[in-house]
Amino acid sequence: MRVRIVGSGLIGTSMGLALRAQGREVEMVDSNLGNSRLANDLVASSLSAPANLVVLALPTSNLNKIIARENKLNPNSVFMDVGSVKVKPQVEIDAISGLSPRFCGSHPMAGRESGGPEAARADLFDGRPWILTPSRSTSAQTLQVVRGLVESFGAIAIEMQAEEHDRAVALLSHLPQISSSLLAGQITRANLDWLPLSGQGLRDSTRIARSDPKLWREILSLNRSQIRPLLEAMQSDLADLISNFDDDSAIEEFIAKGKGGTDAIPGKHGGKAREYSYLPIVIEDKAGQLASLFQECAHAGVNVEDLSIEHSPGQFTGLITLSLSRLDSEKLSEHLIVNGWKVQAIR
Repeated sequence: MRVRIVGSGLIGTSMGLALRAQGREVEMVDSNLGNSRLANDLVASSLSAPANLVVLALPTSNLNKIIARENKLNPNSVFMDVGSVKVKPQVEIDAISGLSPRFCGSHPMAGRESGGPEAARADLFDGRPWILTPSRSTSAQTLQVVRGLVESFGAIAIEMQAEEHDRAVALLSHLPQISSSLLAGQITRANLDWLPLSGQGLRDSTRIARSDPKLWREILSLNRSQIRPLLEAMQSDLADLISNFDDDSAIEEFIAKGKGGTDAIPGKHGGKAREYSYLPIVIEDKAGQLASLFQECAHAGVNVEDLSIEHSPGQFTGLITLSLSRLDSEKLSEHLIVNGWKVQAIR
């Protein structure tokens, strides 16, 4: 497979890096000379023959300016895009004679709060959902090529209709961006002397507010019809909270409703969310302790899903908390106690 990637932003360059890691031939193209130079230096791109797959990794608003030209340059190639909105691009593709069977829309559900080729990562898509939106005209061969590429990145391919995609991402991607930006915007009115008091909750809630304003202006404007009803529903919920803010039970119900929503969010790889047990272990502040702990985990035959470390500079001990299944946490706890580790009660 020889791949021409039109657009050297975060997604396009990450795809280029992933393809080069597989030994594929890649050509990076971008109208922004700085992005193009950096992406080509990172990817070391070149093609020995015309591309047989063209990736349109550019803003959706620029698609209609580029697609006809790319189709003429690559009349036998498969085409895919990676934009955040899918209905509008499909309409533009359908308007070009003979292109629809060779095109499959797609959207990787992966990104970072910073953009551009400098933020690109070859593993950006590993374990992430990647939505495919083939039209009725998309050929089976085209779909097979695009699906094969997506799965080669370690992504999880999910087929949806373009209209359903736009409704889904309005809730799952676009509304979180708006909510984060709205919260972060309140900080501009705050007493700056308070900000050193901020904890991880504020940082987590505003992380994606650092996103590119021009990129999100386009995304939100292209999907207005799906986003507006969600904003109106959120506005109604906020109005209810304000009007009932003197009622303690209403406040509790509001928080409980939010918790219920988080409980519905899937776990890793889109699977059912797992309930973990947490095993705290006190370790000495000396070289090799963490490595020794993981050797014990291997000897016990348990799978650690996550961990956190609490340790202050100059402190002689640290607290490691391992996230495991309930069965594995009990198994590991018994194993570590027998071997002299300072294990605390399972939470």
